Amino acid sequence: MKYAFLLLLFCSLRLSAQDKTVQGLRSEGSRTISKNNADTSKRTWKTGGTFNLNVNQGALSNWAAGGDKFSLSLTSLLNLFGHYKHGRHSWDNSIDLAYGMVNTTSLGQRKSDDRIDLVSKYGYELDKKWYLSSLVNFRSQFTKGFAYPTDSTKVLTSNFLAPGYVVLSLGMDYKPVDGFSLFMSPITARWVIVQNDSLASIGAFGVDSGKNVKMEVGAYASVNWSKNITPTTSYKTRLELFSNYRHDPFNVDIFWTNVIAVKVTKLINMNLSVDLIYDNDVPTVQDEGKAGGPKPQIKELMGVGFVYKF
Repeated sequence: MKYAFLLLLFCSLRLSAQDKTVQGLRSEGSRTISKNNADTSKRTWKTGGTFNLNVNQGALSNWAAGGDKFSLSLTSLLNLFGHYKHGRHSWDNSIDLAYGMVNTTSLGQRKSDDRIDLVSKYGYELDKKWYLSSLVNFRSQFTKGFAYPTDSTKVLTSNFLAPGYVVLSLGMDYKPVDGFSLFMSPITARWVIVQNDSLASIGAFGVDSGKNVKMEVGAYASVNWSKNITPTTSYKTRLELFSNYRHDPFNVDIFWTNVIAVKVTKLINMNLSVDLIYDNDVPTVQDEGKAGGPKPQIKELMGVGFVYKF
């Protein structure tokens, strides 16, 4: 009887403890889980980039239709960006570095693309679509550039910092939707740099003869738009306009770049880029090697190759 009483007491205590444990679990399960805002922070920076590399090669041997025995072309493009947004402050930065070469048996090695383009823009939000902004832009190239009046002759036309363009601008930035911005400035300073003395001596790119730097003051506008046309196709364009108040203001300088990218696979893209430049102070090179009048400069590149986004 004594043992039975002790067994009954042990079972009662055991069941009571289990009941309290179940009640505790139910109480925990009914609590509302809330996020502690102090444990998280807003993402103020968005960074990334794209690297493209396109290679084309061809070879002919005893080919009756004729052509170069060997040809090799290589184009590369690196785009990096960093966008900052916190409260009313925004800061957009981007840099494009491009270089391309073509090598053929008959013509040798020639440059097909060469660009350094840096843009930094700070904005203070006045309302949801308008920003008071300042902009800095630097453009140049890596190596020497030549015009080829004939297959056997070449004329030096450009080099690193010949030309180089530095733009410093203060104005208003209109951003109605994501991917589109219109920057307008009535007061902009632009410096045209020609560090190559042989080019500066002939007043290349509008600098005074023998001078390496020319400062211009005028009005400036920049339009940027990027859009995913389809899930695999994107379009990006940038148009810059500059009017020099001091010299022929109705001859507006134009810089316009367009890129269409089609995603073939995760690492393979097809790209088409078309650039247009018009500057009334930049003469062309005629067939006999002499300077001609200003004309629209057009560059078109198309290729299929490796792409890596990060």
